[in-house]
Amino acid sequence: MELLWEMTGWAGAAAMLGSYLSVSMGWLKPGISFQTANLFGSCAFIINGTLHGAWPSVATNVAWFLISAVALHRLRAAQQPARVEVPEQRSPLTSDTGTHLVIPVPQAAVNCP
Repeated sequence: MELLWEMTGWAGAAAMLGSYLSVSMGWLKPGISFQTANLFGSCAFIINGTLHGAWPSVATNVAWFLISAVALHRLRAAQQPARVEVPEQRSPLTSDTGTHLVIPVPQAAVNCP
């Protein structure tokens, strides 16, 4: 079981370093993939640090987890289409009584020189 927790810690390190490297080199934009890798990595470090009693590491990774979770929440909220309510507009051809206004169309002059 100890090997599993060590592998978890190393997987977390790889996820966090890999995502940081990818963003720093311009291979990846700091978006959902980056934040997901950071979220996974911080969880792995929290587990590993707790089992080893490395409390400063655990505290740092709890903060890292929260930052990533909030960033993911904001990114997903930004992707949802915004609902825009448009107030009902009255047609300029409708009077207050609901009847249509009649606008005469000028007739072309027939016997023009």
